[in-house]
Amino acid sequence: MSKFVSQKIRQKSGARLAAVQAVYMASYGELGVDEVIKDFINGDVGRFAIDENNPMHNEELVELTPIDTAYFSTLVKGVFSKKEDLEKSLAFYLNEKRDFDKMDGTMQALLLCAVYELTNTTDVDKKVLIQEYVDLAYAFFNKNEPKMVNALLDQIAHALRD
Repeated sequence: MSKFVSQKIRQKSGARLAAVQAVYMASYGELGVDEVIKDFINGDVGRFAIDENNPMHNEELVELTPIDTAYFSTLVKGVFSKKEDLEKSLAFYLNEKRDFDKMDGTMQALLLCAVYELTNTTDVDKKVLIQEYVDLAYAFFNKNEPKMVNALLDQIAHALRD
């Protein structure tokens, strides 16, 4: 049973990573949301990553853990159905030093997914969601951005869920 649960959790974490990538692609690329979702689910995009633990230090690709495709699809579609409201909410919580519109596109996608989940899922503990997105921030950025993600999501979670 434990193995089943951990596999399910890994698939949901993978869905979050893929969702951040898909939101970015649909926001800045040529393809629409539905086509980007289809490409991820079919494995045309997002199936492989460079193995960072490769002792040979060459850019060997490894296949990623399968994702929870239903969760992934719901998350990406949800972000785009509420994108304007999510952006307004983020702008409200960001301080004057940070402007959502001037942020890196990957950071925008990450924050949109995170705030969507915080506002639309009640079955996942807020601390778990925050940690998931902080971990994703570490995958894409150096230490300053993950700290900002942690502080921002913590502030939003307290306002929305307490």
